[in-house]
Amino acid sequence: MSLDKLKIALQYAMPKHAISRLVGKFAAAQAGWLTTKAISAFIKAYDINMSEAKFKNAEDFKTFNDFFTRELEDGARFIDNDKTTLCYPVDGAISQQDDIVDGQLIQAKGFNYSLTSLLGGDEKTAVPFQNGKFSCIYLAPKDYHRIHMPMAATLREMIYVPGDLFSVNPLTANNVPDLFARNERVVTIFDTEHGALAMVLVGATIVASIETVWAGTITPPAGKDIFRWSYPAQGTNAIHLKKGDEMGRFKLGSTVVSTFAPNMINFNQQAGSGTVTRLGEHYADINTDINE
Repeated sequence: MSLDKLKIALQYAMPKHAISRLVGKFAAAQAGWLTTKAISAFIKAYDINMSEAKFKNAEDFKTFNDFFTRELEDGARFIDNDKTTLCYPVDGAISQQDDIVDGQLIQAKGFNYSLTSLLGGDEKTAVPFQNGKFSCIYLAPKDYHRIHMPMAATLREMIYVPGDLFSVNPLTANNVPDLFARNERVVTIFDTEHGALAMVLVGATIVASIETVWAGTITPPAGKDIFRWSYPAQGTNAIHLKKGDEMGRFKLGSTVVSTFAPNMINFNQQAGSGTVTRLGEHYADINTDINE
């Protein structure tokens, strides 16, 4: 058996949820010198650029989660305010981005997965995105792990979907069928001036939790139930986010899959699978010919 096949086999066999929750407890703990040592080792192992972080030293963080979800210093990223474009929502690398064809998204060569399954299994949720476009961006351990809005939008619905916790690195994406539609995830559905937008925050091995700015840390509920929350379009309880606003964060890394309504946007033609993304840079153009 090759080393890659062994790694995949171990992922199927290991108790991923138990390991992830255990790691999550340590990541949330204020363990003093032990936390500082862990952060220092992580910075060295992944060659993390701390010069762009607001707090630059391992001892500046009380918990590993504080470090992992570290804030950038002012000016580290520039958000273009052009209303005709979208900006990248995260630092990472594009795994795949393309058209949604017959309700299917590309995961890797030889692997597609279902739009409906990705968004929680309700066909009505998927309808606005059928024949639209999708983009999948992978966040490596070294990346900045806060997630921002690619365009101005109003939150309509949030869906917690229970599932597995496979790693979401390229090796796993190339070998585990339906990876992003089988892993635990938080689906966020937004309305924009130009059509519907979904941002799916996909969990992974040792991802202790996923957080949103409006709901805080989303602790996965016990059992196997899907949970849904609806939000008003107007009024004091409405959640309006501007382009570039933070919308959530991963407590340990993962992937964001975004889906867009048909004819809504055109991706940056210079970008594709493997392109490194930086928060705020040019992601796509709004299709003004359709939306005028």
